[in-house]
Amino acid sequence: MSTRRSRKSLGSPEIDPTPGLGKTIQRLRKAYNMSLGELSEQSGVAKSIISQIERNETNPTLSTVYRLSRALDTTVGEVLRTPGGTAFLEHQSKSGIPILESQDGLCRLAIAGPLNLVDQIQWYDFQARPKGVLESDPHPSGTVEHLYLLKGEIEVTAGEETRRARVGEAIRFRGDLPHRIVNVGEGEAHASMVLVLRQLGGAPDSG
Repeated sequence: MSTRRSRKSLGSPEIDPTPGLGKTIQRLRKAYNMSLGELSEQSGVAKSIISQIERNETNPTLSTVYRLSRALDTTVGEVLRTPGGTAFLEHQSKSGIPILESQDGLCRLAIAGPLNLVDQIQWYDFQARPKGVLESDPHPSGTVEHLYLLKGEIEVTAGEETRRARVGEAIRFRGDLPHRIVNVGEGEAHASMVLVLRQLGGAPDSG
């Protein structure tokens, strides 16, 4: 997929504060009989920031949580785990959603799916200004792209074939061929896009 990273996605994403995060940091700190100052020295995180995290008054970055986790001899996963449960596995804040842009700067892809599943399934929120073009190289053999148009009018070309889609219509096409999506309408286009890798039984990539 010929895209570039938006400036917004640079840096360490923030993590939405939850009661469990602050309580877990505080519980582990007290279990090790560490003061705020001692945890600050060992983690490199400012004492005032740790205090705010424990009181759930700030959105810590992933980097901050990682440093605190190491100082407390645990993992990021354990620190972020929801107490007592598995109902919510992840909650990405708006600033933590990676954004990609097309080469012409007119198309925007928000990566809505979990990054640890990109070798199996990928899904995006696609938006394009008029005449925006998103060109993509072939994905792994067997990949199928599923696109549902929420707004506007687009034209999809896969290999040598072209189809047009309007609001409320869905298109599924071979993602393992060179393909492009063009906003041919007068206004903005908005679509939900899901890529299922090797849906057609393509052989796994070697190497």
